[in-house]
Amino acid sequence: MGRINFSCLLPASWHFSLAPVGVPRIVGLALRQLLLLGICLGMILLLYFILVMSRSKHSWLFKDKQFQRYLARVTDTEATDTSNTNLNYGIVVDCGSSGSRIFVYCWPRHNGNPHDLLDIKQMRDKNRKPVVMKIKPGISDLATTPEKASDYIYPLLSFAEKHIPKGKHKETPLYILCTAGMRILPESQQEALLEDLRTDIPVHFDFLFSDSHVEVISGKQEGVYAWIGINFVLGRFDHIEEDDDAVVEVHIPGSENQEALIRKRTAGILDMGGVSTQIAYEVPKTVSFASLQQEEVAKNLLAEFNLGCDAHQTEHVYRVYVTTFLGFGGNAARQRYEESLFNKAAVENGLLGKHIGETSESPYLDPCLPLDIEDEIQNGGKSLYLRGTGDFDHCRVVIQPFMNKTNETHSSLNGVYQPLIEYTNSEFYGFSEFYYCTEDVLRMGGDYDATKYSNAAKSYCATKWTTLKERFDRGLYASHADLHRLKYQCFKSAWMYEVFHVGFSFPENYKGLKTAQLVYDKEVQWTLGAILYRTRFLPLRDIQQENFKGSHSHWRGFSFVYNHYLFLVCFLVVLLSILLYLLRLRRIHRRMQRNLSSSALWMEEGVPTGIGTGTI
Repeated sequence: MGRINFSCLLPASWHFSLAPVGVPRIVGLALRQLLLLGICLGMILLLYFILVMSRSKHSWLFKDKQFQRYLARVTDTEATDTSNTNLNYGIVVDCGSSGSRIFVYCWPRHNGNPHDLLDIKQMRDKNRKPVVMKIKPGISDLATTPEKASDYIYPLLSFAEKHIPKGKHKETPLYILCTAGMRILPESQQEALLEDLRTDIPVHFDFLFSDSHVEVISGKQEGVYAWIGINFVLGRFDHIEEDDDAVVEVHIPGSENQEALIRKRTAGILDMGGVSTQIAYEVPKTVSFASLQQEEVAKNLLAEFNLGCDAHQTEHVYRVYVTTFLGFGGNAARQRYEESLFNKAAVENGLLGKHIGETSESPYLDPCLPLDIEDEIQNGGKSLYLRGTGDFDHCRVVIQPFMNKTNETHSSLNGVYQPLIEYTNSEFYGFSEFYYCTEDVLRMGGDYDATKYSNAAKSYCATKWTTLKERFDRGLYASHADLHRLKYQCFKSAWMYEVFHVGFSFPENYKGLKTAQLVYDKEVQWTLGAILYRTRFLPLRDIQQENFKGSHSHWRGFSFVYNHYLFLVCFLVVLLSILLYLLRLRRIHRRMQRNLSSSALWMEEGVPTGIGTGTI
């Protein structure tokens, strides 16, 4: 039986012969090759999907990673593993007016990507409690005895020293930042206290500490740190957007000739304490000024900074407006209001010859107190007797002049400059009194709705005081709400409303305010923002170490982050080679079938010829 020979030009090893009886086996072999080809194609498509979709900002893989990251922040209550040598630590001491608190933070080694920030978290002890300690009074009380400053701070640093592994002390940065209490001291007294700390702390502790690590920070700095901390916890500095992320167009300061940057929208913060009210938010676009005077004022209210480790990269450059209004806190506002009541009562009594408010039998009517409540206030040794009328709308009208608004464009409380807020694309978080006013009594904390809020406040104010006390006794209000809260809830509700809508000019249909006490069930301190900002260049150390290792080894030159991409490329090249090989075999198989067909036809035609010409 004859054999059929096959050959091809490349490669030389692809030369073989085949007997006709082997055709069924070749057909079976081709089917197996086609099946293998299909499997290879499926693997290539799968690898392509993983490679492309993992880099896509809208991929489900990315979303799952982001979700796990946020979930870790929400449920991060486990004790810090101090045996982990890859953990780094940092310390911030908040020296406030009434006391000082120390916060210990930790973070893993930076991943080497210069676009990412450090993943800083609050350290937790073996009992899973945050490593925090507070002492009283404030350091400003030592103004006349500055030599005692280091003794005052010693218990706090000893506390931190016990929690941080000793081998990490020399590389743990320590920052001592003083706020309101120290600001009111004369500069000479401030410097005497700080100098004692600079001199004595390095003698007793091995923390990474320099002269610049202890200072009195301004209210502007404190507000910026608070803004950074809130937005970090919210994940607004991760600049890869998901489908449901709100974005803004940002004009980077100093890059007017470059295209605008599209990134995640950050959240503004509103914080109303007892004495002051603060606002801070990003100004994404270049601002314009109505006058040179307004421009000079704005320079002191706008902070431009880069949170990234690379000063040449602009993706983490922010322009933030922040200002604090003294006297606009809830308690200070009530005090100013009561002083005005004394003045009004004195004027009215003088003009009309009456004695309203001088006795409880003829009280002065106060629309900002609950209905029928009786109160007595003091001023300069004199008393004024009040009775509440519970008129929320009238209360708003009465306190509106305290906003001290002006006719100048882009101005807020006290006529202070305020950059334009894009109300249709913005989000704010309201803390302290913004939360207490909406939640403690009205039980409306969370998403703010002006109409529902004002209706609830009207109803509360118009309710008789005896009824409110009955509800309080039955436990219908928040557990930490007391009679003082109930008494001044009507005034503070109106005050918050006017500050928000009149002072800061937020429209009544604004839906972007969330009142809160915690963010992801955590109390976020400005000290978190401080450690983030002051350690922003630390990732350069890890990145430079990676580059140094790479200069001594072929394989270490590639960061671990990108090694898997190299592997995928090599794997795809190998699969492509196999595919080309299989396609070549398929072409050979088809040529073989054509040759077999022509050979069979020749044999069928040759047999009769042979019979006819043969001899008998």
